[in-house]
Amino acid sequence: MKKRCIPLTRPTLPKATSLTKKIAEIFKSGMITEYKYVRLFEQKCAQFLGTRYAVATSNGTSALMLTLKCMDLKGEVIVPSFTYSSDAHALLWCGLTPVFADIDPETFNIDPDEIEKKITPKTSAILPTHVFGNPCDISAIDTIARKHNLKIIYDAAHAFGSLYEGKPVGAFGDASIYSLTPTKVLTAGEGGLVLTNDVNLVNKLKIAKLNGDSLNREEEFLGLTARMSELQAIVGLETLKIFQKMIKRRYKVVRRYKKNLASIEGIGWQKICEKDITVYKDLVITIDEKKTGFSRDDLLDALKKNNIQSKVYFSPPLHLKKVYSQYKHLSLPQTNYLSNHIMNLPIYSHMPFSEVDAVCNVIIDLYKKL
Repeated sequence: MKKRCIPLTRPTLPKATSLTKKIAEIFKSGMITEYKYVRLFEQKCAQFLGTRYAVATSNGTSALMLTLKCMDLKGEVIVPSFTYSSDAHALLWCGLTPVFADIDPETFNIDPDEIEKKITPKTSAILPTHVFGNPCDISAIDTIARKHNLKIIYDAAHAFGSLYEGKPVGAFGDASIYSLTPTKVLTAGEGGLVLTNDVNLVNKLKIAKLNGDSLNREEEFLGLTARMSELQAIVGLETLKIFQKMIKRRYKVVRRYKKNLASIEGIGWQKICEKDITVYKDLVITIDEKKTGFSRDDLLDALKKNNIQSKVYFSPPLHLKKVYSQYKHLSLPQTNYLSNHIMNLPIYSHMPFSEVDAVCNVIIDLYKKL
């Protein structure tokens, strides 16, 4: 009999019964997109994430594309290569030039010193990622941006609930972009959010996500059709109610992993600064083959044979992907090293401890055999 598959991740969702009354209401009214619950979801998210405003969109990529367009940015934008492809894709779609910077090998986030090296007269903004939910060095990035008069748009897709020195990461920068897909800690099924304190940006975004139409059928500028549905908003609102409970449970899963694997020399963990809190959207380890006796690919194969899903983020990094072939000769040593030694372990907020132990046992058995 085949073992039950342990998934890489699963969305933690509210009880279906908590949704039915609201869904019945919108079905009866016929107002199933961009209405009562979308507005309420925006208000609740702005409050939770520490900003004055939130604008909901159909997904995180459209949120980023529209933000870049509404900021009227030109020229170059500095971005890590160790991030999801949407960041650089959105820049290209908006006619901007990605400039890839290297990362800190311990936090996996963009290295502020490397940002400074990449600034030219053409630079207009910085697009850092809170990788796997781990807050960037926001203070250092803010100092650089003010020094050079640059905008900051944070990719906070992984970081709903993450805190930088006690404050939600969305409270920083000119805007922060969140994603609400099923792989995220807080999901709405699909969807995205722009968090900002800039009312002018908000006003433009509200028009931009309606294809640039201010509802008088006179499109004011180039936009997208990027509305959030009421169904998405309802799922998001109900999931937000259980979010803190989910995070507490998620931390217990992480602690169990780290305790189980503490004796294995050569397994490394992402460094989280003492004053910061990550939501561990992903739980990643690095493999030092000289110490473990096995490679990352050995472990990926062992997990697969035991019907356990695993994955590698982000390998290859963006500058080594086909679509960005013009950047393949860039010297990004920390990015290249990490992408060759990192891997994701299964994690979700309601993950049974028995599954955590099963994953760890495969790793421990592999270590003992070699």
